[in-house]
Amino acid sequence: MSHQVIPALSRRALLGAAALAPLSAPALAQGAALKLGLMLPYSGTFAALGENITAAIEMYLAEKGGRLGGRAVQLVKLDDESDPSKAVQNVNRLLGRDGAQAMIGTVHSGVVLAMVQASREKGVPLIIPNAGNANATGELCAPSIFRTSFTNWQPAFGMGKALAAQGVKRAAWISWDYAAGREAGQGFEQGLKSGGAELVKSLWLPFPEANFQPLLAQVPGLGVQAVGSFFAGGGAVQFVKDYAAAGLKNSVPLCGSGFLTEGTLAAQGAAAEGVRTALHYGDGLDNAKNHAFRAAFKARTGREADVYAVQGYDAAQLLAVGLEATKGDIAAERALVTAMRAARIDSPRGAFTLSAQHNPVQNIYLRQATEGQNKVIGIAAPALADPGTGCRMASI
Repeated sequence: MSHQVIPALSRRALLGAAALAPLSAPALAQGAALKLGLMLPYSGTFAALGENITAAIEMYLAEKGGRLGGRAVQLVKLDDESDPSKAVQNVNRLLGRDGAQAMIGTVHSGVVLAMVQASREKGVPLIIPNAGNANATGELCAPSIFRTSFTNWQPAFGMGKALAAQGVKRAAWISWDYAAGREAGQGFEQGLKSGGAELVKSLWLPFPEANFQPLLAQVPGLGVQAVGSFFAGGGAVQFVKDYAAAGLKNSVPLCGSGFLTEGTLAAQGAAAEGVRTALHYGDGLDNAKNHAFRAAFKARTGREADVYAVQGYDAAQLLAVGLEATKGDIAAERALVTAMRAARIDSPRGAFTLSAQHNPVQNIYLRQATEGQNKVIGIAAPALADPGTGCRMASI
């Protein structure tokens, strides 16, 4: 993999175009609102994720009286439809016509790449509240790009590490054959190896196919003690059901990255009972911040908080750290980035810091599906940092 040196940002580059020119001190003093662009899915498969991220951001802003660093914040929302083919056009609209001066987004890893590129070229601060693709904070890293979610590698590494700690020596991996599945598979294998266990076989299915039977038929002959997996959404529902229906659940325990059962337990029903996963959040996480957060989110939205809401809330918290340091001046890039890099975020998931590549250094929790909840039963990997492969970030 090639290593790219990212040049340091200039003040002019931070906002990129004339429409985004830095506000003068008089303008700040007069209370000109900071335009914060939310490029998230508000329609389609991932709409519920985008809504929860947004609701949590709005909740944090309400807690702060609508101001960060003493400056009013105006949210500019854009539905990215989780469509990579529209991503460049949408980012250009957000930064151009809509005049966003900082961005939070998005869910889909293919869409976030357009936001990453714009942030690198224009220096506009970007906080990623979900998309877990490695290259956003790996070979495409930049001082202006931060993440408050996870990398695909992190939860899967934690799961592999937990299996090895439980005495598993041989395991297999099943996933869709696409970037997220491959990155998670690498994490799972490395987690196993960290505890002296072995990944015997990886079985791949073209994305987004859901005919799992040919892969499941191979499992009994592999001589493994567990099967790890990365699926999400409807694919995860079908896979967990098919795994149980194939008679494998009791003989070769199924586990995986947390998205296997995140938001899918109700649809998976009894087939998911007992399935263990690893993620940076889970049901029943016992800390004061989480209890307060969940109560406030439920009161505000009528919904239970989930990992997506947590990631959105923490994106707002991280931006607040930067704006507090600059007294609301988004164009003071050196102070903004320095403060955000050094942040310790008091999150509902538990406090976390940021790695040199601007990824969360966070606990990955071991969870077990129990009566419709992903109950936290331990810590699979404490204070885990993504390796950040390929990132060569120049100091700002």
